[in-house]
Amino acid sequence: MSTTPSDVVPARAPGSPAAPARDPERPRRRRPTATTWAGLAFLAPLLAYLVVFYAYPLWRNIDLSTHWYDARAFVQGDAEFVGLDNHEAAISSSSFGLALRNTAVFTLGSIAAQYVIGLALAVFFHRSFPLSALLRGAFLIPWLLPLIVSGSVWSWMLNSEYGIINSVLGAFGIGQVNWLTDPGTALLSVLIANIWLGIPFNLVILYSGLQNIPTDMYEAASLDGASGWQQFRSITFPLLRPVTAITLLLGFVYTLKVVDLIWVMTTGGPGSASANLAVLSYRFAFGTAQPNFSMAAAIGNILILLALAVGLLYLYLQRRQEKS
Repeated sequence: MSTTPSDVVPARAPGSPAAPARDPERPRRRRPTATTWAGLAFLAPLLAYLVVFYAYPLWRNIDLSTHWYDARAFVQGDAEFVGLDNHEAAISSSSFGLALRNTAVFTLGSIAAQYVIGLALAVFFHRSFPLSALLRGAFLIPWLLPLIVSGSVWSWMLNSEYGIINSVLGAFGIGQVNWLTDPGTALLSVLIANIWLGIPFNLVILYSGLQNIPTDMYEAASLDGASGWQQFRSITFPLLRPVTAITLLLGFVYTLKVVDLIWVMTTGGPGSASANLAVLSYRFAFGTAQPNFSMAAAIGNILILLALAVGLLYLYLQRRQEKS
């Protein structure tokens, strides 16, 4: 019987290890292809941006809050590790409770009013009419102005002596109101200014959401005899929930860290009547003759945790809505 070379099995030398059996189901290790390298090249700038502008500042803020930094420690780099002592000192400070209350009032009041007014304007502009595009563009002006300019304008308008607001109120027989210097109205003043600044953002986002709602649904509801309010309650508002959620989330995060508007208008005063947590952190870092960067970083960590909690709540509600 003749044999071919392929039928001959080479003998294994005595004492030599057996050849490992190849698993037919084990996938072979693939080498990176050109497409993989191209994807990594496009991803590298994003990763570098996240590390430089997010990861490093966050790590630096945590480092500042867990060490005691003064001028000497910044120069020599030997700050003492104090753990959570800076956080405890910040929370137990005399101005923290008032700043926390102001933050809640300022943030919740701003996003609620901005959303309601922005939604009303979005519904108003959803039905096209002459000059609607021009008027809608005019509402974007507050959003385009620098915050320092907007704060200065509102400071002039609310000035107790020559402000236009008091002039209008005086025409109706209302006496002078010290908007920016009275502890009872200072927070209200910056709240009104911030609401004015945030309305264009809500208008743009909600208007784009309304554009994605099919008009056939409104036509069918009209044929069934539904009124305008019934159409809004049964069609518009439910279908705007995803857009509403992201609008409120972004508004919360933005409003939580407002410093420049309050600082330009009242510097957080009188006293701490209009200071929120962001302004309090700024005061610790730059508002005193002896800056306390560790306390400022500790308050910054508290703000980060608040924003993170709201972000996690948003993700939880979004997943719950997707499952239902």
